[in-house]
Amino acid sequence: MSTQPLPLGEPVATDLFSKFDPLIAERQALLDTGVRDPFAIVMDEVLSPTLAVIQGQETILLGTYNYMGMTFDPDVIAAGKKALDEFGSGTTGSRVLNGTYQGHKECEEALKEFYGTRHAMVFSTGYQANLGLMSTIAGKDDYIILDADSHASIYDGCALGNANIVRFRHNSVEDLDKRLGRLPEAGGRLVVLEGVYSMLGDIAPLKEMVAVARKHGAMIAVDEAHGMGFFGPNGRGVFEEAGVESDVDFVVGTFSKSVGTVGGFVVSNHPKFEVLRLVCRPYVFTASLPPSVVATAATSIRKLMHAGAKRAHLWENSKRLHQGLRDLGFTLATPEAESAIIAVLLPDQDKTVRMWQALIEQGVYVNMARPPATPAGMYLLRCSLCAEHSSEQVGQILGMFAAAGRATGCIA
Repeated sequence: MSTQPLPLGEPVATDLFSKFDPLIAERQALLDTGVRDPFAIVMDEVLSPTLAVIQGQETILLGTYNYMGMTFDPDVIAAGKKALDEFGSGTTGSRVLNGTYQGHKECEEALKEFYGTRHAMVFSTGYQANLGLMSTIAGKDDYIILDADSHASIYDGCALGNANIVRFRHNSVEDLDKRLGRLPEAGGRLVVLEGVYSMLGDIAPLKEMVAVARKHGAMIAVDEAHGMGFFGPNGRGVFEEAGVESDVDFVVGTFSKSVGTVGGFVVSNHPKFEVLRLVCRPYVFTASLPPSVVATAATSIRKLMHAGAKRAHLWENSKRLHQGLRDLGFTLATPEAESAIIAVLLPDQDKTVRMWQALIEQGVYVNMARPPATPAGMYLLRCSLCAEHSSEQVGQILGMFAAAGRATGCIA
């Protein structure tokens, strides 16, 4: 029997891939210099929330968003195994058909307890949670007002819907006020904010922004993907720490950061919220999460309610790494540690890639980011700390940055 692939037809005159030729050429030129591909890392073994084996080398993980280190929590793993045994590997259906198991409802109950809300809706990914809310809640005569640095899932949700989109300058309370003030009186309006912005690790001035949005009669959604777990007395996010819980209409989040698995959610106290289950396309037309995933999520969320010691240690790690990198002479995106994300700014792609490679050869993995994920002309290495990083590991990381920085000429 032939193993040759079946022909799919001759290439047409217009190659739809042509638009990507500059990126293909740029990537190839980079690889031709002998560096590893920063976007093709394979983890051969994962030993703990903070350690993995990459190409045979034990490597400290400093780019995983595993903020609270829940991926190897014994209770979380046990809950997943039990659900796998009792309910099987998947639901094979949407939440509105055969895809709601008891575990999905239990996960939503855990979210309601964690956030103190009346409603919670679990999506199959955090991306779909934003996609679903943004595309459904505002119609063609309404307005979505969003920060210019909003996550791709927020922008894509806006593109999927029919609302009018208005952007304001990143974290500018004044520009938000001005943009809202220019809108016509007709039509609803939704202001979309993020607690922590994932690329630079800076936080939004939510107290002031929520006040401005309320002044103009707007509803408010806050994405707490990178704030859930360690901001606020209960770990609910930056909006809790800012004291604006009662003024926020929707909180969007993900299970793939502090919760340590995959999935997304929206929580709310709005009395009509449940109608979204019937009209939100990314919810209605997507298979639901496997039983083992919602079981691990529910267990992790309930444990995060009592994770005060972990939150304190994570903040110690973040402040120590930020100060240590600054003392070494690196340029950082924020003057102080504002979150568990520490972004190291570098002058160009060549230096960024070489610094990234020097670090992974030293034994520490970080994320490399470049446009369009970052603003035009901005290249950086993004470090995301974990509550399970030991003080000794933070010291090792600083030593590796020092050696890599000097070897590449990024610091003196």
